[in-house]
Amino acid sequence: MENMFNLKGKVALITGASYGIGFAIAKAFAQAGATIVFNDIKQEFVDKGLASYEAEGIKAHGYVCDVTDEDAVNALVATVEKEVGVIDILVNNAGIIKRIPMHEMTAAEFRQVIDVDLNAPFICAKAVIPSMIKKGGGKIINICSMMSELGRETVSAYAAAKGGLKMLTRNIASEYGEYNIQCNGIGPGYIATPQTAPLRERQADGSRHPFDSFIIAKTPAARWGNPEDLAGPAVFLASEASNFVNGHVLYVDGGILAYIGKQPK
Repeated sequence: MENMFNLKGKVALITGASYGIGFAIAKAFAQAGATIVFNDIKQEFVDKGLASYEAEGIKAHGYVCDVTDEDAVNALVATVEKEVGVIDILVNNAGIIKRIPMHEMTAAEFRQVIDVDLNAPFICAKAVIPSMIKKGGGKIINICSMMSELGRETVSAYAAAKGGLKMLTRNIASEYGEYNIQCNGIGPGYIATPQTAPLRERQADGSRHPFDSFIIAKTPAARWGNPEDLAGPAVFLASEASNFVNGHVLYVDGGILAYIGKQPK
């Protein structure tokens, strides 16, 4: 059973994994035996990421790359194959969100979110698939979202991108399953990261932030998720344990999508 979840000898590329969810997933992969490769858009972010991995005792390989630039991604993959090895596992983690009411959002802002959250996973997957086919298989994990299923105020572009990413996940599975390539998604719930910290701060009177209260009330687990909550699901989808799981989105959300919410008092 332990061997089913063993990633020893595997090369894993996790995009945007200098911190947060991507870092937690990469750390779990390293603990399972994988060699870690990550990118970020600026050298300073890569350097900070390398320092964080080193502090955890992980020898990671960091590169500067804009995942929306197809030529840059192709060059990154070629460099990784030369310096580290063929990529066995790709996690499309890099992403952005712009919280703007739809009627106030410009087309350029909408396109930017689509470019990072949907076009980039297409570009990265396209870049690694040929070598996965030659090697006899591979794993692609797309970081989807509850917005792959639900809408919400101010996130029209993000929801459109993540809904599209769910269908891209299914189509990659459909098109390349015969080559022993499994493409699945992880849909995180609300995760406690530095980006969401302001939404969890106690108010001056000691009460919860209104959004914090909203999430706790909507989550059967009655808490925010931690990045580490994604570690087990990610290792499962990256390992041989999931060899017959394809085109699936695994929601790690504490039960939000299964729950209608509490009745108002």
